[in-house]
Amino acid sequence: MPPAPKADRRTTVDVASLLERGRDLSTPVLRAAVESLAPPMDTVAAYHFGWIDAQGNPADGDGGKAVRPALALLSAEVTGAAPEVGVPGAVAVELVHNFSLLHDDLMDGDEQRRHRDTVWKVHGPAQAILVGDALFALANEVLLELGTVDAGRATRRLTRASRALIDGQAQDISYEHRDRVSVEECLEMEGNKTGALLACASSIGAVLGGADERTADTLERYGYHLGLAFQAVDDLLGIWGDPDATGKQTWSDLRQRKKSLPVVGGPGAGGPPPAPGGGGAGPPPPRTPDAREKR
Repeated sequence: MPPAPKADRRTTVDVASLLERGRDLSTPVLRAAVESLAPPMDTVAAYHFGWIDAQGNPADGDGGKAVRPALALLSAEVTGAAPEVGVPGAVAVELVHNFSLLHDDLMDGDEQRRHRDTVWKVHGPAQAILVGDALFALANEVLLELGTVDAGRATRRLTRASRALIDGQAQDISYEHRDRVSVEECLEMEGNKTGALLACASSIGAVLGGADERTADTLERYGYHLGLAFQAVDDLLGIWGDPDATGKQTWSDLRQRKKSLPVVGGPGAGGPPPAPGGGGAGPPPPRTPDAREKR
C-alpha cells in the first residue's frame, strides 16, 4: 500500500487584510492618545497622521502602511490571546515610529512624506521637534496606564528599542560625513534604526499576552531580521523608487550622502556584500534583562 501523501502545510495569507485589521483596531486608540496632546500639538500631530489637511479640515490621508501595528496584533495571537490584547503595544510602537519620522524628516531636510508636505515644512521645525517628543512620551504612557506587570515588561522592550533607534539615527547622520562605510557598519546602523522597532513590534503583543521571555526574544529576533529586509527594500526605493508610489522625493538619500546598502555595497564603495550564509547582519542587539524578567 503506498504511503499517504504528506499534508500540504502551506497557507495563503492575506497581507492586505492583516494590515487593514491592524489599522482598524489601533487607529481609534491612537487618535484618542493624540487628541490628549496640548494645542497646537494635537492638530500638528493630526496633520502628520493624515487625519486633517494643513488648514485643519478633515482629510483621508495616507497614514502609513501600518506594518508595526499588524505585527503587534499577530504577536498577541501567538500566545493564544485575542488580537485586541496587542492594541496598546501596537499604538505605542506606532507612536515611537512616528516620533522618529517627524525628527528624521527635519534632520534630513525632507519636504515630502506620504504624498504631502512634511510637518516641519508646514508648521515649522519647532513644532516638528515638540510633537515628536510628545509622541515619544505618549508611547510610554499608553503602556504604563495598563498598570500590569506585563505592561512594565513591554515598556522596557519599547524603551530599549527606542534607544537603539536613536543610536541608529545618530550613526546614519555621522556616516553622511564619511567617504567610506563598510557593509557591516551599514547593517549595524540599519539594524538599530529600523530592525529594533520592528523587533519590538513583533514581540510586544506577545508580552502583553503573558508570553515568557524566551518566546518574546524569539519573536524579537524574527522582527529584527524582518527589519533588515524591510530597510533594504526602502534603500532601493530611496534611490530608484517612483515618487508617485513612495510619496517621497526622488534621490533624496543620495543628495544627503546617505550610506545606504546600494551605496556601500557598490563597486569601490564599502566593499561587496557578505556572501550568503557568511553573516554580516549580526544578531539582534544584546538583551540584558534584570532578574525580575526571568520567570
